[in-house]
Amino acid sequence: MSDFLVIVESPAKAKTIERYLGKKYKVKASMGHIRDLPRSQMGVDTENNYELKYITIRGKGPVLKDLKAATKKAKKIFLASDPDREGEAIARHLAYSLGVDIHSDCRVVFNEITEEAIRESFKHPRPINMDTVDAQQARRVLDRLVGYNISPLLWKKVKKGLSAGRVQSVAVRLIIDREQEVKSFIPEEYWTIEGEFIKEGNSFSGSFNSLADEDKKPLGSEHDVQSVLKQITDSKFIVTSVIKKERKRNPALPFITSSLQQEAARRLNFRTKKTMMLSQQLYEGVNLGKEGTVGLITYMRTDSTRISELAQSEAAAYIASEFGENYLRKAKQKEKKSINSQNAHEAIRPTSTLRHPKALKEILPRDQYRLYKLIWERFVASQMAEAVMDTMTVDLQNGSVNFRSTGSTLKFPGFMKLYVEGSDDKIDEKETILPDLNEGDEVQNKTLNPKQHFTQPPPRYTEARLVRTLEELGIGRPSTYAPTLDTIQKRGYVSLDNKRFIPTEIGEIVHKVMEEFFPEIIDVDFTARLEKGLDHIEEGTMEWITLIDTFYKEFHTYLETAEQEMEKIEIKDEPTGEDCEKCGSQLVFKMGRFGKFIACSNFPDCRNTKPIIKEIGVTCPECSEGSIVERKSKKKRLFYGCSRYPECEFLSWDKPLPRKCPKCEKYLVEKKVKKGLQVQCISCDYNEEKQT
Repeated sequence: MSDFLVIVESPAKAKTIERYLGKKYKVKASMGHIRDLPRSQMGVDTENNYELKYITIRGKGPVLKDLKAATKKAKKIFLASDPDREGEAIARHLAYSLGVDIHSDCRVVFNEITEEAIRESFKHPRPINMDTVDAQQARRVLDRLVGYNISPLLWKKVKKGLSAGRVQSVAVRLIIDREQEVKSFIPEEYWTIEGEFIKEGNSFSGSFNSLADEDKKPLGSEHDVQSVLKQITDSKFIVTSVIKKERKRNPALPFITSSLQQEAARRLNFRTKKTMMLSQQLYEGVNLGKEGTVGLITYMRTDSTRISELAQSEAAAYIASEFGENYLRKAKQKEKKSINSQNAHEAIRPTSTLRHPKALKEILPRDQYRLYKLIWERFVASQMAEAVMDTMTVDLQNGSVNFRSTGSTLKFPGFMKLYVEGSDDKIDEKETILPDLNEGDEVQNKTLNPKQHFTQPPPRYTEARLVRTLEELGIGRPSTYAPTLDTIQKRGYVSLDNKRFIPTEIGEIVHKVMEEFFPEIIDVDFTARLEKGLDHIEEGTMEWITLIDTFYKEFHTYLETAEQEMEKIEIKDEPTGEDCEKCGSQLVFKMGRFGKFIACSNFPDCRNTKPIIKEIGVTCPECSEGSIVERKSKKKRLFYGCSRYPECEFLSWDKPLPRKCPKCEKYLVEKKVKKGLQVQCISCDYNEEKQT
């Protein structure tokens, strides 16, 4: 008989914790939730004060039986599920199923799975926090009321297999709104003039800034450019102003859930779902050989940048030892709080700064190692001194024409010696050194290079950019971002093209229906207010039934109107004008989960299908007979091939262009580079800038 039974969610966590607690403790896993609302029905009685019908989840009978048997052998039971709303609800349902008093000191929580943290948490058990449970329960009920009422309506009126949800519907709306912005965007022409200047053999660059006695304004046309160039009288420019400043740059704060998802997408090319899966593994524990199973990071679902004093001290000791005392942060950086930050946990950090990524490289699987290294470097850098840059801004004048040159040098690297945060816009901060210049100096202009540009539409959402937007708007919570993004793709409402979300036709149809009949569900402000209401429930300042009742009364009127007035939307198969090569029936365009495809109209008797081939208007440079078409690899990566395949086996990962290289007459391609796109020759060194 064990004196104490500890119940956690996963076997990995159970194994780690049991090793720390010793022989008196038996640790078992519930494998997530034990009880939930039934899948086959609503489970919420809207006519009887929203009474809930919880049942044991199908397949969890043997797990529950095993836990009950272990309960009878233990003197005391501790419920140690994750330290968030979901974890508190799991503890509540375990207590109900196992007969544990929720008001007793049965609940144990910890932010990291280390021996010290585990032992300390068991010194301070507490009752189950029913306010937190009610907040989770309210979210669950809201999602049920929306999903289980609107989804059947969509099946009946639009197409089977569709669904609606509070957060997912808003996410789809954001993607569709952005797509409309992109399509309606009208590019505006503008020009720049780049100049190369020389002083005493040292060359540097500068760009046109303004005309004398005029505010800076963009050059709108080539005529404007020529007007400026005519006012430059000779190659001599005079330095009219030199401004030198020292600029400091602070390190990024340690990770919260959303910033980890964004940075892992930028730096490691991880999808949000993968990031959360790997971080869960790092949190629950990894076998390090002689050291045993150890939790490597703190809890990964958090919206707080707070760091414990102990972790700060350990990081400071490491930084002083590895980099020197001058790399230590002098003043504490302010914690950043989002709109609805609960500040319940610490930021995501390594459980020990002294557990260097290099020491784990041969132990951890590659992706676990890369994510751990990212978390470790971000945390340590956040505790380091700011970087110091020497900046220099120089104004040059010829007659009435002003050019400006800016430069910067890294005076002290500080945190940048270890880590620099990525950017969605991929702007690199490079050193640009200017020669020693003073007011009144004369410099020679070597070249003037006018360039035509066009303004660009707002960028489509990447996973990282969408997560950041949802967080900024107060939509969803750390635990909801990954499943939300996964759901809208599985439902076929959006697709990823070059890592950017594009709405599908079915996504736009469902959004139009939601916009007409359920405007509040896709309203950003309304959804954010609901999230705030959930926070009030957790804080104990609002009853969960009050929030649900206020929502449902208005929602129910929308639902009744939709059931009466929504017309059935028939998604017709569009003929392609071709016959099936297998049975001779007509081929049609059909709508699938991932967009349109070509199929035989004689389905299910004939199951012939094929993808829609998209030509890019380029003749195959290899055979000169076929045309270049877009194709996708098994891993959904876009590439380009000849329409005559397999007779012609031409293929290219880069998009071929319909013109030849002016230097060697070979074909040109559009190649992705750090700053966007660049036109390059496949044979020689010719390249040119391309606006993206």
